Amino acid sequence: MMEVTILFLRACLALLAMPIYLLSFLGIWEPFCKKIFFPYFLENLSVIHNRKTKKQKQELFRNLPDFKGPSGELKLLEIGTGCGANFQFYPPGCKVTCSDVNPNFQQGLSRSMSKNQHIHYERFLTAAGEDLHQVPSGSVDAVVCTLVLCSVQSVSKTLKEVQRVLRPGGVFYFLEHVAANPSSWKLFWQQVCHPTWKLVFDGCCLTREIWKDLEEANFSELKLQHISVPLPWTPIKPHIIGYAVK
Repeated sequence: MMEVTILFLRACLALLAMPIYLLSFLGIWEPFCKKIFFPYFLENLSVIHNRKTKKQKQELFRNLPDFKGPSGELKLLEIGTGCGANFQFYPPGCKVTCSDVNPNFQQGLSRSMSKNQHIHYERFLTAAGEDLHQVPSGSVDAVVCTLVLCSVQSVSKTLKEVQRVLRPGGVFYFLEHVAANPSSWKLFWQQVCHPTWKLVFDGCCLTREIWKDLEEANFSELKLQHISVPLPWTPIKPHIIGYAVK
């Protein structure tokens, strides 16, 4: 009965979003979404999300300087940099390589860079999380990934790339929205919204249990916490936050 209800409500939601489904069928929505809508949406969401998670992010990145390499420098790779929402939390002098599969965030990224001149921007890569071949193995001290693993093609392949580019003892920081608790109303509404949400928001998946991928990724140490981020009227309140050491 529950499955039937979910299918019925999905159909109702799809009916409401019919213009977007039509644009997608005509091949218009995806390029518009990647070039215009999603960069605009993400920049505005990042402001709200940073405000709601500021204390958690400050605490998360507090030990970043402890992972400096033998040279005394901190080399950091960010996967899915987007508009640079995390730059303000990085320590002064940190050398950052930015990567994103979508190259259309330039305006928001430039604004964030101008506000955060305490870090050194090494280079910018157009690359998917599953294929970071432009980054040499064992070449970075830290990898950061926030609100990204929801939309990669493969979480497990992305985590393998994270482990490849990290030096031994390097650290991976994450903050991701995830599936809600089983049998909860939150998960019910995530399942209802999932197909339309994924279409509208550039492949974002609402029901991924990303903590399981992290537990299976064979990091030497994993610190993971489930939290709820107060984002009213959205299906992305459940989050995980933490770090893992190679």
